[in-house]
Amino acid sequence: MRVDKFLKVSRIIKRRTVAKEVCDGGKVKINGRVAKAGSEVAVGDELEIQFGEKRFHARIKEVRETVPAKEADSLYEVLS
Repeated sequence: MRVDKFLKVSRIIKRRTVAKEVCDGGKVKINGRVAKAGSEVAVGDELEIQFGEKRFHARIKEVRETVPAKEADSLYEVLS
């Protein structure tokens, strides 16, 4: 699954267009490497997202096309 779509499905970022802008701006890393919006993610990958001064670090636990809002946080595990 594309990283921008995963960010939207998992509700880490609310809209896919915003997720794409964040990715293309170089603020997203997958396993320590800068990722573009079309980069693929898989179970076990680690995401790092820079939101201004804040950093979000998580490990992907599951990849699904759709998920109810209440279950969205079950797709990843926050590491820091």
